[in-house]
Amino acid sequence: MLNEILNALQYTFVIRALLVGSLIALSAAFLGVYLVILRQSMIGDGLAHVSFLTIAIALLLNQSTILVSLPIVIAASIGIMHLDEQYEINNDSAIGLISSVAVALAILITSVGSGFSVDLYSYLFGSILVINDIDMYLSIALAISVVFLIVINYNSLLIMAFDQEYAQVIGINVKAMKYLIATLTAITVVLGIRVVGTMLISAMILFPTISAMQISKNFKEVIKYASIISIISIIIGVFGSYFLDIPTGSTIVLVNAIAFIGFLIRKQAYV
Repeated sequence: MLNEILNALQYTFVIRALLVGSLIALSAAFLGVYLVILRQSMIGDGLAHVSFLTIAIALLLNQSTILVSLPIVIAASIGIMHLDEQYEINNDSAIGLISSVAVALAILITSVGSGFSVDLYSYLFGSILVINDIDMYLSIALAISVVFLIVINYNSLLIMAFDQEYAQVIGINVKAMKYLIATLTAITVVLGIRVVGTMLISAMILFPTISAMQISKNFKEVIKYASIISIISIIIGVFGSYFLDIPTGSTIVLVNAIAFIGFLIRKQAYV
């Protein structure tokens, strides 16, 4: 097995997948903790539907999927937050409104377009073959930005996550903090679809955090264990996908699901 792993590491696309996947996993884990506590974890699913639309647009126009996706998905993420705050449309409803329109438009575009069905499939369910150097550099920048911004704003984000009214009373700009999380989440979703696909990216945000909550005693431990679980799932998923010749995204998500079930059983055994 060790020789097979070493042989796999001779391929550039495998190394890229491991590096990009691990960096996206780290970013998703850090952000996922706050999104789960804020009850906004499904924003990843909503943004994934928006990214489906942006990819369809990019493929139809023969443009870079990342350059098309980033501004639109970021705008959608901020728009969801804005609907919640400005018009008192709760987060779930806002996600449903935007994601349903995005999927409808995406289906419309794919029906009038032609010749990119195979490319679209790889973006829907992930493929380690579509990861390139640009993805790698952007993932490095994203991971550094997420970790840096969350570390320097740790106390403010922690207070906001558990008590937004108190956070406002003591002078924390709750709106800015929420928009920061929304923007970073949007970028994570756009880059993450290269590894796990638009249909499965929300699982990378949700599963590691929920798994970590089964074994953690405090907030910092949740972030630490979520990051570890997320990165290990990526590594197992990428190698599993390579050796078994199965879709990368679904393999990663299933590894996360198995880990969650294992931690849940462990928790119940000690209750």
